[in-house]
Amino acid sequence: MSVNYTPDQVNMMKAEYTSNPSRETVEKLAETLDKSIKSIIGKLSREGVYKKTVYKTKTGETPETKKEIVEEVANWLDIEYQTVAGLEKSPKASLKSLREALREELGLMQ
Repeated sequence: MSVNYTPDQVNMMKAEYTSNPSRETVEKLAETLDKSIKSIIGKLSREGVYKKTVYKTKTGETPETKKEIVEEVANWLDIEYQTVAGLEKSPKASLKSLREALREELGLMQ
């Protein structure tokens, strides 16, 4: 089994990445160590320091599916999800408006 990284390289990678956990740091490490980005990410992951980038929508929100919104509403109303599953075909903005109205009406915290 070949050794891809020396202990010094691993320590340097961990120090660099933990001080600035970003894609740019990963790219810089890949260039410095002449390794692929995937290899760097894999090693940082195995070392327990890599933090996966959390995707955000254009509005800066954490993405959620229409199904998740409908399930939440069904749970609040104490009804089976299957009975309102057709709501998933509604526009997401409409579902979010419905959820907000119900949240206020039911006095639920956000």
